[in-house]
Amino acid sequence: MNNSTRNLKMKKLLIASTALVATAGMASADITISGHAAAGIHSGLHNAGGTTAQADGIFSNAGIDFAMSGASDNGITFAASISADAGTEIDQGDFELDGADGAKMSLGSVSMSGSFGTLTFDDGGIENLYSDGLTNADVSYATTIGAVSLTVAHDAAASTNSANSLSAGYTASGMAFTLTASEAAAGTSTKLAVAYALNDTISLSGKTDQAAGAESVKTIGASTTLNGVSVSVESANNSTWDVDLGYTAGGFALTYGVDETDGWTATATSALGGGATFAAGVDSNDSMYAGVSFAF
Repeated sequence: MNNSTRNLKMKKLLIASTALVATAGMASADITISGHAAAGIHSGLHNAGGTTAQADGIFSNAGIDFAMSGASDNGITFAASISADAGTEIDQGDFELDGADGAKMSLGSVSMSGSFGTLTFDDGGIENLYSDGLTNADVSYATTIGAVSLTVAHDAAASTNSANSLSAGYTASGMAFTLTASEAAAGTSTKLAVAYALNDTISLSGKTDQAAGAESVKTIGASTTLNGVSVSVESANNSTWDVDLGYTAGGFALTYGVDETDGWTATATSALGGGATFAAGVDSNDSMYAGVSFAF
């Protein structure tokens, strides 16, 4: 056997050994690919987070998502995601025009889960646990201690708006308690909410929200659902209130909501089959949208 043949075999053995070592700790792995698309018309929608109404137009977008997961021999599971989106998007829930996507690949969260809990990394992609209006976090940790579920999130950039936030939940005898808190420039903000299922159709709720530097807002609410008809009401001590009505039958749904300003929204959705859904909405600001979305 000459030296070149011997070197080639050694290289193949080294490559095979390296691959074996790299995969020995993984018990299983899975990659899931899914896609989505939407198209339709819009009128009078506002900029995302703004008040400027946009001209009439169309929206169309498409995207593809890669979800990757695996498990090690010692029981630790790993998950990560990558997505690519292109086109123009609207926010149906807020009647906003989100605008054009970056048309490039973007990394989602990377997480590790086990008996210790779940550790998630997502640079600037983890919403503040108290309010999505505060600065996003970069890393979070979730676990369960007895009957209490606990999540903490941290902004590694140590923003002056909010560096840390937390959420704790406890459920017993049909009552669910949730406490959320966050650091803010003016101090610490806290929110305590309780929900109680009175029976199979009626639920009651209450919460107190103490935002840093502001007066506490206390809210009570009730909701009921019967034969596809839902009614939800909320009232707060700052003279605000909301009433929401809904109706669902098969793959069809209607909603109507109104608040203390006489502002209202009305939406309709219908499942068309094959992963397609029709959705339309109109509100008191003369904003509207209508279109079809697809899931692949």
